[in-house]
Amino acid sequence: MLFLLFAIVSLRKIMKVIVIGKSGQLANELIAELPEGVAVLSLGRNDVDITSYNDLSVRVHQFQPNVIINASAYTAVDKAESDRDAAYALNEIAVEIMAKVAKENNCRLLHVSTDFVFDGESNLAYDVSSNTNPKSVYGASKLAGEQAIKNTYPENSAIIRTSWVYSTFGINFVKTMLRLMKEKEQLGVVGDQIGCPTNAKGLAQFLWLLASQTEIKQVYHWSDAGVASWYDLAVAIQELALKHGLLDKKIPISAIASSAYPTPAKRPKFSLLNSSQSALISEQIHWREQLELCLIKLSSENNGIRL
Repeated sequence: MLFLLFAIVSLRKIMKVIVIGKSGQLANELIAELPEGVAVLSLGRNDVDITSYNDLSVRVHQFQPNVIINASAYTAVDKAESDRDAAYALNEIAVEIMAKVAKENNCRLLHVSTDFVFDGESNLAYDVSSNTNPKSVYGASKLAGEQAIKNTYPENSAIIRTSWVYSTFGINFVKTMLRLMKEKEQLGVVGDQIGCPTNAKGLAQFLWLLASQTEIKQVYHWSDAGVASWYDLAVAIQELALKHGLLDKKIPISAIASSAYPTPAKRPKFSLLNSSQSALISEQIHWREQLELCLIKLSSENNGIRL
């Protein structure tokens, strides 16, 4: 009887997880997709200074998590070009501190990185072992964070590179396009940058699966299935938004060259990620299907769009 009782208690054991970056779209999706049997402490900038070893160490020691998921980052790609120190503070220094604290507390670290660690000169999808060569301060700072984890805590950590993330939460390309399609008579969208959109909902589900795996690899790629340009994505947004009542009129959308829309930071022209390894853990869904699921949810929320 005592053995049976112990077995039942063991089966009900709660996995404790700290999610860092609680105001962001991915952190919100992680909470929305929270599996049964998981207790979460979500921390934001008002709760902890992740660039302070002492501050983060105290919070982690108090909660005693099994897993830390870092969904925070400096993501202002163009601003990073002139704000290098701030980008590296969040994307490298804070990540190294997380790795040290996770190691000291014997908990798993899952860290979200980006397709911007690649230079975009390939014509084949990037594998997890492909050579990195970032062309922007943002990409370089994210790569520095990856290296900090590999140097500090390779035995129980994973780096998950993703691309073109959007969500029903926060501000992102999908919601910006919906707003502009209501305001403008026509739009020009970059058509010569190729990658794949990723619904943060699916990324969150993948992270929860990694959190529960017995063993993990050092690097994963995760995006939705398929390939697209930003122009392709914009056209699909309008088509599906009209279908689900988020827009009441169609406007012309034209594909423009990156050279016609200069930005301080250089974007990779081709950053498709090979997620076949990750598909063994979680099924990839085509980006159009994931986009439609997002727009359906937006259409059901308060009969409108949360911008």
